Amino acid sequence: SRVAWNESQHCRLLVPEQLQLCRRHLEVMPSIVRAARRTQALCQQSFADMRWNCSSIQRAPSFGPDLLTGTREAAFVHALAAAAVAQGIARSCASGELPLCSCGPSPSEPPAPGSRWGGCGDNLSHGLQLGAAFTDGSARTSTGGTPGLRAVNRHNGAVGRAVLSDSLDTRCKCHGVSGSCSVKTCWKGLPDLGEIASDLKSRYLAALKVTHRLVGPRKQLIPKEGDARPVTEMDLVYLTNSLDYCTPNPQLGSLGTQDRPCNRSSVGSDSCDLLCCGRGYNTYTEEVQERCHCRYRWCCSVVCRRCRRSLERHVCK
Repeated sequence: SRVAWNESQHCRLLVPEQLQLCRRHLEVMPSIVRAARRTQALCQQSFADMRWNCSSIQRAPSFGPDLLTGTREAAFVHALAAAAVAQGIARSCASGELPLCSCGPSPSEPPAPGSRWGGCGDNLSHGLQLGAAFTDGSARTSTGGTPGLRAVNRHNGAVGRAVLSDSLDTRCKCHGVSGSCSVKTCWKGLPDLGEIASDLKSRYLAALKVTHRLVGPRKQLIPKEGDARPVTEMDLVYLTNSLDYCTPNPQLGSLGTQDRPCNRSSVGSDSCDLLCCGRGYNTYTEEVQERCHCRYRWCCSVVCRRCRRSLERHVCK
């Protein structure tokens, strides 16, 4: 994100539709790179305590089957990436980083009593427009998998942007004598991407398995199970069931959970029982040094001793 993008060196690495957008909007590419890195970090953070811990995203753009075959995990990654790109562009507009856009438009509704619209809101509309053009680029190309997979990827990208749009809320700053807040200046802003990732994680857990079938004059995504509820524009969807990710299988995109640390006292997804898939775990003791017996010394420092403590660790067999 800190390099100067140029058409010959960087844009040619992208798929054709993204290539054209890159050439027309070189100034946006650093924001997109930052969004990709943030997506990687947040995905691994969101799934750190689960069998599939999103470590495969580090191989981007050379993804494995876990992210190329329309799985539930791929649905989360596509949605988060789409939200991240749109948010990154929206905030870059507001910060003045991009010359072709600026602050978001002032809201049409009247401000709350004692407040006024001002400041520089995130330019959500520009972020959504340009973000959709970029993240949906690969999903529209003929080389992006089957028509069903492309439809699923487009749908999940749209879900990510819809969740981002719904998160736009009012932010205010107080003005007045001694912080009395007699007047507030307010604007519309987007939350940290971590909140969006948390929302999408919930939708990942409730994702619907679908099929791409002709309904009337065109193909649509409909639930695979006949008694399932209809697909909505806020549902993450997937085509193929995920592996259990218990044992290594590179051909199918599973890295296994051997040597993963687990929590013996937990009953959640990070528990040794669930994370180790019933294989059991090894326990070892690790000695750590930490600050202890800290005292405040006038003036003005804190003095601590160094204490040794033994920690019990548990690792999947």
